Amino acid sequence: MDSFPKSFNPNKQLKEEFVSNLTGSSMLEISALLTIVSILILLRHSFSSNCLIDVPLKKNGNEIVGSKDWRAYMATMAVDFLTIVLPIILFFTVLADWTYIWAILLMMLLVFTIAAKRSGSSSPLEGRVHSLKTIISSYRVFVMIVTCLCILAVDFRIFPRKYAKTETYGTSLMDIGVGCFVLVNSLVSRQARNLSSMKWKTALQSTSPLIILGFVRLVSTAGVDYQVHVGEYGVHWNFFFTLAAISILTSMINVPPQYSGILGSLVLVGYQICLMSGLNLYLLSNERGMDIISQNKEGIFSIFGYWGMYLLGVQLGNYIFFGNNSSAMLRSNRWATIRVLILSLLFWIITVLLDRHVERVSRRMCNLTYVTMVIALNLQVLSILMLSDYIPGSKTSILEEAFNRNLLGAFLLANVLTGLVNFSVDTLSASSVTALFVLVLYASTLSTLVGIVDFCGIRLKFW
Repeated sequence: MDSFPKSFNPNKQLKEEFVSNLTGSSMLEISALLTIVSILILLRHSFSSNCLIDVPLKKNGNEIVGSKDWRAYMATMAVDFLTIVLPIILFFTVLADWTYIWAILLMMLLVFTIAAKRSGSSSPLEGRVHSLKTIISSYRVFVMIVTCLCILAVDFRIFPRKYAKTETYGTSLMDIGVGCFVLVNSLVSRQARNLSSMKWKTALQSTSPLIILGFVRLVSTAGVDYQVHVGEYGVHWNFFFTLAAISILTSMINVPPQYSGILGSLVLVGYQICLMSGLNLYLLSNERGMDIISQNKEGIFSIFGYWGMYLLGVQLGNYIFFGNNSSAMLRSNRWATIRVLILSLLFWIITVLLDRHVERVSRRMCNLTYVTMVIALNLQVLSILMLSDYIPGSKTSILEEAFNRNLLGAFLLANVLTGLVNFSVDTLSASSVTALFVLVLYASTLSTLVGIVDFCGIRLKFW
């Protein structure tokens, strides 16, 4: 009689080795790749139309009731998927060797589209209808869609190894994921908006869902013997614990947003000095003691880097979006766009200098160079998305709106679907055709479920 399998995941070791000891790509290639995704979203905005899904409002007593046409809604979602998500999958896989060429072609197409739209517009200001809030929402969805696609794609051979997370030093597409999450949250945080700080108990309550999710991930991955690359965060640590730690530290040490960048810079410089004094050798070593700190050294010490990044993001968000002239900037985004573009160039210069003369980029340690690179890349993406104000008649896609209303829910659903695929498919031996089919099926399933939840008016918020 055959015995029961000892593990739910017999290829665990092979899958862990598949994402280990990688050196990444180049900052220029990652910049080009993110430019491609940004332009895809802008091009969809240029011919997006949401009027088909809206049914005229009708009065029901004293209440106004709105409804949507289900068929038109899902049809629009399908078009959004075909023009945004599907091309992203292709650029991340089969078209990865022509990234620079496609980036140039799409930039030319974007310039032509803007020129054609503006020449045919009756008013040159007609396109400037996007508030900064809408642009930031597109930016947050951008980060989420890229993340959701990569967490599964990385398990297939069709996904270039240069885009997977690096082992020690280097730059890759997946390296910037956690950094983007931290920065996007900081730019629109309560601190950046200069709202009153939460009390200690309130802050702890708002952080508790992240801690719970962290333990749920820890228990679930261990329970089903799911592959985990220990070099990312450590034996027990994970992404949710890092976010929780940042939230707790920010609540404990509350500074005005105008000065949070100074504190963040001090934290980052102090942490970088410690790294160059020998801490980097300890963090990059594969040797681990039995104590909890040594077991999770990467996750625990990198908190200082992510917290410094968060504090810088708070001041940047306040300066760009929520400063003294925020009401004027919400009416016209030209000044905000110029600010973002200049800051992006500045942080790129700082990143290149740090990478050459101080220490190379390291996501594993979250060093100073990694922080400045993440900020530069994200400001670059924001500056491109802000060009939507120069495209007359541009509108946010239904897909973006659906994801934006349930960002955390979409991320958790993507993690569940990724786990199901890994247990159902031998990702390492899958052919390119099979891998591409699975990725498209996964992405379409995720988009459809998120769309259905949004159509039904469900908002998945945990705090």
